[in-house]
Amino acid sequence: MSLTSLPVLSLTMPKAEFAKAIGESFRTFGFAMVKDFAIDRDLIDRAWKLSEALFALPEDEKRSYHNPAISGARGYTPFGVEIAKDAKHHDLKEFWHVGRDLPEGSPLADASMPPNVWPDRPEGFKAVFSELYRQFDEAGATILSAIALYLGLDENWFEPGIDDGNSVMRLLHYPPIPNLEGEAIRAGAHGDINLITLLLGAEEAGLELLFQGKEWISASPPEGAMVINVGDMLERLTNHYLPSTIHRVRNPNPERAAYSRYSMPFFLHLRSDFPIKTLPQCVSPENPDRYPEPITADEFLQQRLREIGLKK
Repeated sequence: MSLTSLPVLSLTMPKAEFAKAIGESFRTFGFAMVKDFAIDRDLIDRAWKLSEALFALPEDEKRSYHNPAISGARGYTPFGVEIAKDAKHHDLKEFWHVGRDLPEGSPLADASMPPNVWPDRPEGFKAVFSELYRQFDEAGATILSAIALYLGLDENWFEPGIDDGNSVMRLLHYPPIPNLEGEAIRAGAHGDINLITLLLGAEEAGLELLFQGKEWISASPPEGAMVINVGDMLERLTNHYLPSTIHRVRNPNPERAAYSRYSMPFFLHLRSDFPIKTLPQCVSPENPDRYPEPITADEFLQQRLREIGLKK
């Protein structure tokens, strides 16, 4: 089975029809493919070029934007730092985080949501990624409104939970791999921490999901579509009714090993003080509440950051 055999859902579909279709895709795969989202294509093209230019900067220059004290929340994280939960080898990647700029005096401003770090070059980086972040944020809210309808909630149910949420846009660079014989891979098998992840298709293949815990299948979207997957926070909130599916970025085939891979996921998070409490409609005799004790979104995040090596 190939994920690309799934229909690509369009945001132009009637609201109730789209909500049902994306909910069923999430129930089956933990993933969905969506097209016709309101993100400017020219902006996306400029972002890809700027991302490539950023990672081509000298190593010392990139590392000047790395601050271990904030656990990778903003700015640069060097190659080989992050590790998938329970993995033996660190991922073969480097990345840059762009986060939310909070209003002055916000009580949410802390080490989890520090100010953004902006590089001196490439030129135009701050303007492009500030606007792209805003557009991804709006697209994510649209998807969450459909998920709310699928779960029998008011379509605006998630809005207070994501207002000033700790969402992060990650610019990823997987460098060429000179030795394909090692055990490390570009991104080890993992689930995402957040509510949902929105991901544009990468030029180089490699994203795979573990279908029903048995079979690795491709999760590469067609041109003009994005992949959206359930994160661990939404899985917990729905008592596993919507599953957070394990996925990975496998190493390239030998003929593509000399090429870099760039990726740009948007991790949509709840606000830090939001209590993740099991939705009552997701509890039944057949599916008893796995999480009787609520946890705040930030407590959940900090726990997971320790597991993946970004926080001591």
